[in-house]
Amino acid sequence: MPSTSPWSAGQEGVSRHPGPRKDGRRGSLGARGAARPWDRGVAEVVGGEVVVPLVGGGAVRYANLDHAASTPALSEVWEAVQAFLPWYSSVHRGSGFKSQVATAAYEAARQPVREFVNGRPDDTVVFTRNTTDAVNLLARCLPDGTTVITTSAEHHANLLPWRRCGAVELPVPASRDGALRAIEAALKERRAGVPALVAVAGASNVTGEVWPIGEIASLAHRHGARLFVDAAQLAPHRPVDMAGLDLDWVAFSGHKLYAPFGAGALVGREDWLAGAEPYLLGGGAVEKVLGQSATWAGLPDRHEGGSPNVVGAVALAASCAALRSIGMGRVAEQDRRLAGLLQDTLQAVPGVDVYSTWEGVTDRVALRAFAVRGYDHGEVAAILSAEHGIGVRSGSFCAHPLLAHLAGGSTEQRSGCGGHVPGAVRASLGLGSVDEDIRRLGQALGELVRDGARWAYRRVPDGSVEPLLDDRAWPSFLHVGPLAGV
Repeated sequence: MPSTSPWSAGQEGVSRHPGPRKDGRRGSLGARGAARPWDRGVAEVVGGEVVVPLVGGGAVRYANLDHAASTPALSEVWEAVQAFLPWYSSVHRGSGFKSQVATAAYEAARQPVREFVNGRPDDTVVFTRNTTDAVNLLARCLPDGTTVITTSAEHHANLLPWRRCGAVELPVPASRDGALRAIEAALKERRAGVPALVAVAGASNVTGEVWPIGEIASLAHRHGARLFVDAAQLAPHRPVDMAGLDLDWVAFSGHKLYAPFGAGALVGREDWLAGAEPYLLGGGAVEKVLGQSATWAGLPDRHEGGSPNVVGAVALAASCAALRSIGMGRVAEQDRRLAGLLQDTLQAVPGVDVYSTWEGVTDRVALRAFAVRGYDHGEVAAILSAEHGIGVRSGSFCAHPLLAHLAGGSTEQRSGCGGHVPGAVRASLGLGSVDEDIRRLGQALGELVRDGARWAYRRVPDGSVEPLLDDRAWPSFLHVGPLAGV
């Protein structure tokens, strides 16, 4: 087995990935950090300068304001994937040299992921498909009788798996302090002597509020419980300090962390995971199978049954290493500035209502859900795309209970995601975002409120809205090869 890790630290002690750069040099994002105008929010992402057509003619640079759903790939991630792909092969038990290289890369990828969230040395890293997969994995590993406490403010991924465990689902808290009080009250009411788990998001994927996870961790531990943090929205915007805040488990997704290659991670304490049967029964999850009996493998193999997503793990590790090289403190500083500019821009447009769960909260990641009075959320998103080249999200953001709460019980519920539930428009920013993107959004919304849409639109059977007689040309790769005719 090769002894040199492809993620070994450089001279500055920062994890780096292998592979040539466009200019032929090797190194990490940090190697070029000084030359990059990062104070203006510029980062190298794949597709950052893509030009998209507009209805009626013309084209503009695409303003990607949909990072909360999925982020583009960092250029460093794409370079790492390109460098690894010629060496891709089966992992574990392969005797060929390429298999040994691929296995070394896959196993070495765990360390940058652990370091990115400042995990403890003995925290396990289990590669998953995404955050949803990680939550379901942990839910399958709870000791019998565990009391799970969560709130209706959560993304469905951090809500529905716990319902199967009979979770205590608290109402959407009215304030930050109210959340702490409600969680503590629920912990005090649970049956004595049973294990307990508090499950919360690090940051809301609807309103952007950053939850007080350090205080919740202290509260949970004081009452003999543990804490799981859905960090899907927090990790791309803020440092995550598992060891410093004593977080028991965190999960996050590569596709929201500039590594959209189908991998995520569950990071945390071993005991509950080691004491459970495999999440997926199959190859790799066992030490031996004899007759009707099986001996399960240890961690992390026990919960990574089947052929793993090696490329996804390499991509996720490359993203974690690159973000550490930039410095998550710098990322957070830039994110807070963009968040403030986005808030001010939206509030300056007459007829735009910005949603908030907790008034007066000062720390929010750079995303906002809003409504334009007199317009369906899907219609607003279609207009922004077709007429202005701006990509946003519309719907309920897989948070139906929270959207219903924010709508105040309104009976005028238009179609959201998955049915007739309240919906909104969401603008979300990331490493490739610049001030100009926000300015364009404000200008487009102002024009819509003042003058209305320039084009005609229609609602299609799935409930979404699209331009009538859409004349925009699709990119050429959809006209040739396997995707021709899509």
